[in-house]
Amino acid sequence: MTDTKDHTADTPISLEGRVFKPVSSTETAEAVELAFDYRGDVTLTLRSGESVLGYLFNRQVATDGSYLELFSSDSPDPLRIPYYDIVTIAFTGEDTANGKSWETWVSKKESERREEAAKIEASARTKGYL
Repeated sequence: MTDTKDHTADTPISLEGRVFKPVSSTETAEAVELAFDYRGDVTLTLRSGESVLGYLFNRQVATDGSYLELFSSDSPDPLRIPYYDIVTIAFTGEDTANGKSWETWVSKKESERREEAAKIEASARTKGYL
């Protein structure tokens, strides 16, 4: 599978900005799995030449015709697209969870708790409780 983005060891692990051009059904299935786990929009280029932008929310791998489903930015109804019709998958939307790890969340919450405790303590001192 061809990936058109330059990667370096310093780059955080994110698919944002990458474009996959699968050359087999196996590679298409792999790229769709990556897109399914992605937390941003993808742009699909189809055999017809059409581009579809949206959020991939479901996929079905089956021997009689695999497909994916996505919420398109251009349609109020979800679209179902057969794997066979996919030429490229571009990770064009912002990866909303990139760089946001559990440790970052815990650190932020701990900081917020300390700030809240300091406010409560200051209020209690002002009222003469401490």
